[in-house]
Amino acid sequence: MDNQREAGEFLTSRRAKITPEQAGLPAGTRRRVPGLRRSEVAALADVSVEYYAKLERGNLAGVSPAVLEAVARALRLDDAERAHLLHLAQAADGSDVLTRPRRRTTRQWKAHRSLQWTLDAVTAGPAFVRNGRMDLLATNRLARAFYADVYADPRNQANLARFAFLDPSSRRFYPDWDQAADIAVAILRTEAGRDPHDKDLHDLVGELSTRSDDFRTRWGAHDVRHHGTGTKRYHHHAVGDLTLAYEGLEMAAAPGLTLTVYTAEPGSPSEEGLRLLASWAATEEAQALTRQAAR
Repeated sequence: MDNQREAGEFLTSRRAKITPEQAGLPAGTRRRVPGLRRSEVAALADVSVEYYAKLERGNLAGVSPAVLEAVARALRLDDAERAHLLHLAQAADGSDVLTRPRRRTTRQWKAHRSLQWTLDAVTAGPAFVRNGRMDLLATNRLARAFYADVYADPRNQANLARFAFLDPSSRRFYPDWDQAADIAVAILRTEAGRDPHDKDLHDLVGELSTRSDDFRTRWGAHDVRHHGTGTKRYHHHAVGDLTLAYEGLEMAAAPGLTLTVYTAEPGSPSEEGLRLLASWAATEEAQALTRQAAR
């Protein structure tokens, strides 16, 4: 991806989100844009207007960590946005080649036996490994059943972003579809900053931008996020509504991959729903084995 363009658009989009009131500045009159002016961000970051204008043109090469931090403070960036800005600056310097963790593509990576054993040991909730492109790389039985709609259509290629934007069944699976769509794009945008040379990611973003107006609009917003913990609502076609908490763990043995586990509140209807899902998955597997044996 064009690092200079990405950096410029990211800074411009963050500036547009900050109102003068949020920055502790007088609102004044005759403002042509809702956000801060470049001169105001420059003053808050203690740099010249000309220097900040250069940054918004995407020229981050050689920018010191102190200036990046000052700009991050002026734009009130959260942790994910600050990390994204740093990754863009590293890519502009060429230093990302040295600092970026070595990664394997989806086609080359395969879960080693002990990881699969670990996933299979989680029996009370879906557990899976994904990469920053949102490819499902390894699952336990409950995760495979939980994402049955994703696997049902081979065109999804076991990719959660492709499922969200190109598969109509995602609108049923995600009751809060807009939130799920926002999260998916923010994860992809974060990955693009962290690994700007990922051809598979380029191809995925190009495909989704071409085929989905919803994706293209969100991609242009330049939102990023760290997706580590929270609660989401789902509607599974076999067991109904589920409200699940999730924890995402970065894998030290495979940088860039995340192990996620979904759980339900003890004693809740969703916990019973996960038990029903486990029973449904066992029935589906038994029927599949019967069909295989009959061939």
